[in-house]
Amino acid sequence: MKFHFEPALDHQVQAIEAVVDLFRGQEKCQTEFTLVPQVSELGFAETALGVGNRLVLPDEELYRNLTLVQLRNKIVPNGRTGSKNFTVEMETGTGKTYVYLRTIIELSRRYGFTKFVIVVPSIAIKEGVYKSLLVTDEHFRSLYGGMVYEYFVYDSGHLGHLRNFVSSRTIQIMVVTIGSMNRPASNNFYKPSESLGGQSPIDIVRETRPILIVDEPQSVDGGSHGSGKQALDRMNPLFTLRYSATHANRYHMVYRLDPIGAYERKLVKQIEVASATVQNAYNRPYVKLLGARNKNGSIVATVEVDVESAGSVRRDIRVVRDGDDLEQTTGRAIYRDCSAGEITVKQGHESLTVRSPHREEKLLVGDSVGDVDIVQLHRQMMRRTITEHLRKEIRLRPLGIKVLSLFFLDSVASYREKDERGQLVKGLYARIFEEEYLRAIGSPEFQSRFDSDQIDSNVDQVHGAYFSVDRQGIWRDTAERNKVDRECAERAYQLIMRDKEKLLQFETPLRFIFSHSALREGWDNPNVFQICNFREISSSSARRQFIGRGLRLCVNESGYRVRNPEINTLTIIAREDYEEFARNLQREIEQDTGVRFGLVDQHHFVPFFASVVQGSSGASQSVPPDLTGDDVKRWTSESEGFWIYLRSNGFIDQRGRIQDKLRLALKAGSFDIPDQFSSIRDSLIRELKRMSGDLDIRNADERRVVRPRQCVLNDPDFRSLWDRIKTRTTYRVDFDCGRLIESCATELRKGPAIPATRLQWRVADIDIADSGVETKEKYGASSVIMNDAEIGLPDILTELQDQTQLTRASICAILLQCGRLEEFRLNPQKFIQVCTESINRCRQRVIVDGIKYERLQGDSFYSQQLFLEREITSYLKNMRASTKSAYEHVVFESKVEADFADELERDIQVKVYAKLPSWFVIPTPLGNYNPDWAILLDTDQGERLYFVVETKSSLFAHDVRSIEGAKIQCGHAHFLAIKLGRDPASYRVATSLSDLFTAPGQ
Repeated sequence: MKFHFEPALDHQVQAIEAVVDLFRGQEKCQTEFTLVPQVSELGFAETALGVGNRLVLPDEELYRNLTLVQLRNKIVPNGRTGSKNFTVEMETGTGKTYVYLRTIIELSRRYGFTKFVIVVPSIAIKEGVYKSLLVTDEHFRSLYGGMVYEYFVYDSGHLGHLRNFVSSRTIQIMVVTIGSMNRPASNNFYKPSESLGGQSPIDIVRETRPILIVDEPQSVDGGSHGSGKQALDRMNPLFTLRYSATHANRYHMVYRLDPIGAYERKLVKQIEVASATVQNAYNRPYVKLLGARNKNGSIVATVEVDVESAGSVRRDIRVVRDGDDLEQTTGRAIYRDCSAGEITVKQGHESLTVRSPHREEKLLVGDSVGDVDIVQLHRQMMRRTITEHLRKEIRLRPLGIKVLSLFFLDSVASYREKDERGQLVKGLYARIFEEEYLRAIGSPEFQSRFDSDQIDSNVDQVHGAYFSVDRQGIWRDTAERNKVDRECAERAYQLIMRDKEKLLQFETPLRFIFSHSALREGWDNPNVFQICNFREISSSSARRQFIGRGLRLCVNESGYRVRNPEINTLTIIAREDYEEFARNLQREIEQDTGVRFGLVDQHHFVPFFASVVQGSSGASQSVPPDLTGDDVKRWTSESEGFWIYLRSNGFIDQRGRIQDKLRLALKAGSFDIPDQFSSIRDSLIRELKRMSGDLDIRNADERRVVRPRQCVLNDPDFRSLWDRIKTRTTYRVDFDCGRLIESCATELRKGPAIPATRLQWRVADIDIADSGVETKEKYGASSVIMNDAEIGLPDILTELQDQTQLTRASICAILLQCGRLEEFRLNPQKFIQVCTESINRCRQRVIVDGIKYERLQGDSFYSQQLFLEREITSYLKNMRASTKSAYEHVVFESKVEADFADELERDIQVKVYAKLPSWFVIPTPLGNYNPDWAILLDTDQGERLYFVVETKSSLFAHDVRSIEGAKIQCGHAHFLAIKLGRDPASYRVATSLSDLFTAPGQ
């Protein structure tokens, strides 16, 4: 089985372009240097040239590009500094590794850079990156026409790769852990080597001016001045690209896909929580240690206890000192003669002794006394996990999707233990799992719904574990404290990576995976649908960490990604209450990402004012290419003005926190935008709505099967409606090549001017002192236009053919007709970039405008029987009861859809309708398209009208994202193609039911 990759995903392309566009105007160039001679086998000294990266783009142009990229991606520009650290933030599971690997190839293709070092914090991530290089190899070579690139993992024992890295002119990618290079006194990375002619690895790598790709920099750096950050600086990078979902230092952010954006755009699995909370268990003196610290010279412990309050008992947090009487602390007689004892505050070893009449109990952080039977609780959590797993297997197996579940344990001994003879046997949790699994598959719910060959009764085969492995093959708790630990961890990670695709095949019976911490980072599997955590959540990012193991969208048995939100739901089985889990997860996201739910910054709207500039004619234009500092100042002032308007009208408080007044106004549609901000009214309202919400975490106990309404499906009216929309189609793209050439040439003529290459001068004093040689710039930079008659001209036809997929003849015609070919000599790389953007923009327009759909004959239609065969589920808060729909409840994903469903139910003209399920799709060149509604109306005039409707918050085309708008155009073409006979169905885009009679149709 092979994973299949999608090259045109909107968010990934945007992240790649954000980095590549930073260097617009950079010429393709490299630098050369002499390697230290190496003695050959015959005794001769061989001298080779090293090839390095070179950046000739002036700083002014680089930081102007940076501002343009930030504004384009709705990021507030952070001003110019000398740092060449650029940050990309992508939520776990959205393809971060794919993005930076493809960015490497794009940077080389466009600018000639060839030396790249990927720095990772751990062995787990190193193995994950190397696995990604292997599985994307065929995809990238196909996508980029067989482009040559080489990659390897740094190994101090095999330095031949390193010498090739330095001397090769092809793309070279080295993967290295920060642990291999952050200790100069002990690591071989800094020691001279005979195989490198007496030089050390750091000596020759830094000569290449490598481009650093830092994966999870918050773990690599070790703080802003940590050993990891110093190691990165010692490599003398040309620039550094930093990729993570949780940056500690954001430097220059160029692209951001935060958790909110990823969830809203359905790029990761949606999250539901099944809470295992114990009610009314207050019959024993309960104490749980949450932490201990030295508070102003006083040693204190933070504990969770059961407190008497207003005649009832609730679990609450208290601070105690050595000797405190817990009966007084809690107000409960059950704590009589219980007291807090010795407290230790050594970091990582915090403890509290709890004294009672019969014993003393020492608690570490997360430990408790007097709680319910923890094994009994964990058994119930395991039972729920197995049940959720089997229910999903019933739904997803027919679709070719294998379901996996993941358990996090506190130690290896919980899964495997030694008996009195020293032999490894099943541990407590392995035995509990087998008991619960056999109980479940023998129950009537599952025994009758699985075929004999679909359920594996050989319980030993369905569960397994990934732990660190020592040289004797014995599992051990995972750590990376020293070399031996790291070697043991690496064996586990290699096994995990080797089995990643194998796990997705039905022939592999393993479906339930146990782990200690080997899966903390660097490994995930797209088909993990359940995660059950038995471990104590103690760190500030633990929830995000273990949820991240299952966020990726699932794949089917052929390796293709399945993008159905009804399928992609990750169920978390947790000890916390559902709402508490959501609050804590939201707090972690705020701490990790800087996202402030419901908090508006004064400069937050700068990119929105920059995105639409009102010209003298009132027409909307994009951000001007001749951007100046005055433009940014003006947009900053406008953003501050809008913030002041919100605050002065009570929509936000003094700190910028959104108030209920704004939420109510947005919900009622009564929020008013002042005239001076009306040019971006819809953008501002959409952003305020987004910021007003919380993270959408669902309650697994509120999930329901949405059942079809048989009486509606049998109704002749519904059959009549279905017959008009059920036909499937195929498409072809038919366009006039001459028209495309003319359109591209016209677009190019209107394009921005091509700037000349400039020589930049800087004047500085040099001071030689005991501390070293220092420089101080005397006065500002100046530049001179260079008219270099000998400048190397690339093969423009080949370059544009690679980047636009047009024929050489078409490209030649476009260049001749645009009348700007002379500018190619002025700045070749810039000219190619402008041509590429203009041609691709026109090409996409022409493809959609020229699409032709044709009906498929025979049985190529969506059978009404699918309503009964394809089960769908949803949550109570996303459902409306229905009497006219094909389902007993209408499932909605937005307020617009919910309001539209209410209208359909109330309006007496509506006879029957259906919220079209996710399996009803129309093929388009940009991916499958699923319309929203099918509706039958009987009007007051006696007309019978059939509609297919796409509901949007706005009818204005510029308010719909380009890909969405293109799919809507394809929807129009599809339904036009299947019109047959009398009263065909009409396709509409609408915000309300009234738009069906006023909005233009086919």
